[in-house]
Amino acid sequence: MIDRDLAPRLLQAARQFPAVTLTGPRQSGKSTLCEALFPDLGYANLEAPDVRAFATADPRAFLAQFPDGAVVDEVQRAPDLPSYLQGLIDADPRPGRFILTGSQNLALLKTVSQSLAGRTAVLHLLPLANSEVRRFRSHPVTLEDVLFTGGYPAILDRRIDPSDWLAAYVATYLERDARAIGNISDLEAFQRFVELCAGRTAQLLNYSSLAADCGVSQPTAKAWLNVLEASFLVFRLRPFHANLRKRLVKTPKLHFHDPGLACWLLGIRSAEQLRTHPLRGALFETWMVTEIAKHRTNQGESGGLTFYRDRSGAEADLIIERGDRLTVVEAKSSQTATNRLLDAPRRVGAIIEQTGRACEKIVVYGGSQGQQRPDARIVPWSRLHQEDWA
Repeated sequence: MIDRDLAPRLLQAARQFPAVTLTGPRQSGKSTLCEALFPDLGYANLEAPDVRAFATADPRAFLAQFPDGAVVDEVQRAPDLPSYLQGLIDADPRPGRFILTGSQNLALLKTVSQSLAGRTAVLHLLPLANSEVRRFRSHPVTLEDVLFTGGYPAILDRRIDPSDWLAAYVATYLERDARAIGNISDLEAFQRFVELCAGRTAQLLNYSSLAADCGVSQPTAKAWLNVLEASFLVFRLRPFHANLRKRLVKTPKLHFHDPGLACWLLGIRSAEQLRTHPLRGALFETWMVTEIAKHRTNQGESGGLTFYRDRSGAEADLIIERGDRLTVVEAKSSQTATNRLLDAPRRVGAIIEQTGRACEKIVVYGGSQGQQRPDARIVPWSRLHQEDWA
């Protein structure tokens, strides 16, 4: 097992709260991390039918097995369990007694927020950031390999072909999680919907177009997208809003948490295909946005990420808000660092600076040489993880 960037924050939370809730997509490494960091706690996995039946039928007796606390995996499978945990924690509020994990964001957090408000810290473990990917002895080196491989730990740890592993992952997700979270009966149509979403990564979210292409109603498309978001496969990046004399776009952008999964859903079966693929730029943008989001999540920062687009054509892939200071970031998969790469962040930066706010301008590109210009920086993709985005 490699060191995870979230580990220090997870340990810190366990020193401060009686319970810690760790959510994230399936196979992101939640169980492995918790077992490594909390070896003295008991362990229970509610995916096992007999364990789940015990926890559901007699939650008091189930929890009585762990007087000193436990790691409870997939806690959303026993939705009443947090209510019984509340009494135990109130009676004995020692920090770090219970570590709860779950792969369903909205469903789990609703239960936790109702029963354990103020008693649990909530953290998210996303697929591997590139800083973590590079800790594996054998890790992807080229940009194409990084995009194609993605960040699910099993692929890198077991040196499995990403296409083989992701095919099984999608099949398992459709058969189990999609049914459990969204009560979806037409799995063939839902898989088609997921594939269409992959074709729209890094694009403005158009529910009408998505629904029409999939042959479902717009309310169904919205409900299905909520399912994907609840299971940490995709997220919506909000548009930037400020007091500007511009007509700003109000539609969010769609991004996948893992570019490797998006590649598989698009039918990309080798890294070499990415060199000339028409969605190479979109996949690179998604990778950049998710890398920065992972970095901030692992450092304890939530929110503060938007994108800019106005009706006059000015746009930037990412805006990072840090108090009064803003950072405009643009992704360019080109391998050549030309001055034109800076056009978009310079234009958007100039608009924002008219409001009196300081604005840093950065381009992350597919080349290998960094450059410092008087008013902007060009950062190679391979050094993205070395920047402090928090």
